[in-house]
Amino acid sequence: MAKKQVLVACGAGIATSTVVNSAIEEMAKENNLDVNLVQLKISEVGAYEDTADLLVTTAMTKKEYRFPVINARNFLTGIGVEDTKKEILEALKK
Repeated sequence: MAKKQVLVACGAGIATSTVVNSAIEEMAKENNLDVNLVQLKISEVGAYEDTADLLVTTAMTKKEYRFPVINARNFLTGIGVEDTKKEILEALKK
C-alpha cells in the first residue's frame, strides 16, 4: 500500500492538532500503515490540495476538497473517539 499523506489541522496548528496527530501516528503503527503526517493550520490546507489523501481536523471547514475530510473535534471531548478512529482507519486503508 502506498504511503498516505494525512493533514492534521486545527485553528493554530499547535494544540489540538498535536493530540490528533499523536493518535493517528499510534493507529498507523498498530495497523502497519505508512503515513506522512503533516500538522498545520486549517488555513494552510490549500497548499496541500494536490498531494494530500486525507484531512483530519478539529477546526471548522466549509471548503470542499478532493480528499476525505474527517471532523475530529470529539478527540477534545473524549465522546465518540472510537468511531472517529474507525473512520480514519477506513480512509487510510482505501
